[in-house]
Amino acid sequence: MSGLPGAVPHRLTGRLVETAGPLDLGGTGRGTAEAVAFLRECQGLGLRVDWRATGTPSYDPALLHHLPPPARHLSSPDELTAWRAAYAYGVLHHRRGPDFVAVLDRRERGTAARLTLDHPALHDTFLRLLEPTPVDALDPARREALGLLAAERLVLAAGGWAVSLPPRIRRWPVPCTAV
Repeated sequence: MSGLPGAVPHRLTGRLVETAGPLDLGGTGRGTAEAVAFLRECQGLGLRVDWRATGTPSYDPALLHHLPPPARHLSSPDELTAWRAAYAYGVLHHRRGPDFVAVLDRRERGTAARLTLDHPALHDTFLRLLEPTPVDALDPARREALGLLAAERLVLAAGGWAVSLPPRIRRWPVPCTAV
């Protein structure tokens, strides 16, 4: 058992994950949310991922630059180049404590934002969105929290679905100060 979401067909060999087909990043619904959750979990487990992307994002593609870049992006070579240049392991991640989630966001070069999600609605919504979730399934308080999390670029909300973006890093490189 790999501990990876089963929605994306893949093969795990050692520390390399290969997807069976391209992952839809268009943002048109559940498929994109599941692809993002899959890549996020691979990142959190310190796995290398060999994957291809398809679809033209309906959202800012820079939201995903903390995740491993695809081997190929079928619709935009310029976006692939930008993604590869921006990617670095661990630039966005979260840690959990009792009744809070701490997020470190270093996606913008030269900056580091540390956020603590300790308000019950924010905390609960962030954790719930670790699984791709239809926005319609959220109650009004969680929808408001979703809006706040999306404004902080911690959640991808597209195509009626939402998913949390920061991985929970379970495997740090040695030395861990290199991150």
